[in-house]
Amino acid sequence: MTTSAELGLPALTVSPGGVATTTLTVRNETDIVEAYSLEVVGACAPWTTVEPARVSLYPGTSETVTVRLAPARSPDVRAGEFPLGIRVLPAERADLVTVPETTVTVTAFHELRAELAPRRRRGWLRARYRTSAQNLGNAPTTVAFTPAQAGEDLRFRAAPSSLRLEPGESGEARLRVRTRKLIWFGKPVTRAFEVTAGQDVAAADQGKPAAAERRPVLNGEFVQLSIFPKWLLALLAALIALLLAWFALVRPAVQSSAKQAAAQAVDQKVAALAPTPTPVTPPGSTGGQPSGQGQPGAGQPSSTTGGGGSGTDAGPAVPGTGQQSSATIDVQTAGGGSAVGSYQVPQDKVFGITDIVIANFQGDQGLLTIKFGDQTITTIALETFRNQDYHWVTPINVSAGQTVTASVTCQQPGTPASGKQASGCHELLNASGELSDLKP
Repeated sequence: MTTSAELGLPALTVSPGGVATTTLTVRNETDIVEAYSLEVVGACAPWTTVEPARVSLYPGTSETVTVRLAPARSPDVRAGEFPLGIRVLPAERADLVTVPETTVTVTAFHELRAELAPRRRRGWLRARYRTSAQNLGNAPTTVAFTPAQAGEDLRFRAAPSSLRLEPGESGEARLRVRTRKLIWFGKPVTRAFEVTAGQDVAAADQGKPAAAERRPVLNGEFVQLSIFPKWLLALLAALIALLLAWFALVRPAVQSSAKQAAAQAVDQKVAALAPTPTPVTPPGSTGGQPSGQGQPGAGQPSSTTGGGGSGTDAGPAVPGTGQQSSATIDVQTAGGGSAVGSYQVPQDKVFGITDIVIANFQGDQGLLTIKFGDQTITTIALETFRNQDYHWVTPINVSAGQTVTASVTCQQPGTPASGKQASGCHELLNASGELSDLKP
């Protein structure tokens, strides 16, 4: 004596969102009236029902019930093959329980949800967007984002280029949009584009083609701005007009006034530096002056002033004792520092300087100050020259014991001809002229 049960189909195929049915026949082969409870077991139990779920049978009789399979269209119902079992449990003879089984194949479906954020961006040359996708299907899939534009104004780059998503899983990729050229002036230009999200057929498992699916199309816009606003053109035009007016009207008057002022200053300087004429006294005549006061060396020393009014006080030189001489001052200092080089006129000598040559062979930057004795001859920016020379028709006399000094303030060492920047500033000054004896 036993209980037998048999499913109507050895295998079933069902699509998510659809319904599939089969039958189950239960036979009472015992000698008593028996009630049977019918219960679905296995992975298909959440979406499988038996109608009716309980039957009562006389000995030797049977009954057929309906088994209904209705999986939801959801990522929770995975695609694949699953066993389906129905437990047939007798109420009186529980030891005669039986479980007939079959195989259920759940077909795959593909569905994507995709978004592009933000939909619109503004920029001069490029913009960045976020593309996201969620796999609403019941099978793993590889999602690819394919951007496109009607023209050839934009270039696209997605990172990563594809996403591997399990059922119900979400992923995100970055999309960079770049224009091919800038807009310098004018109004903003709106450039529309599309991004298609769909299964990457090339990356599908075993090269199988993707099932028919709806491929979401995401619309986006890139608003390209001009580099310079439109009002800047009007401003530039106004500035150019003002500059032209200044060059045409104002500048000539300013230059004329500056030239007149410079000419007056030069005339005043020349008048101040002109030597006072000494009256010529005939032999044997004092010229109305006390003896010893009209000629140099007659009781008081004379003063010789160099050209340009920058001379230093020096004693009278002995005629015929002068000889050409020169002195070189070498000044070296580190960047950011200062240094002074000097040459001292020997005792009982007068140095009448007629020329100086300054060499800034490295192209250093800083300041150079030249002094003859207590008189400052010039202060010059090093970056304005490489070689500079000065010449005086009337010598500048530097007396015995006084010095010719070159003071250097180094702001930045230059680069010599070797091509390697120097570690410090290096300047050379050469002073030349006539070195004469002093009158005793």
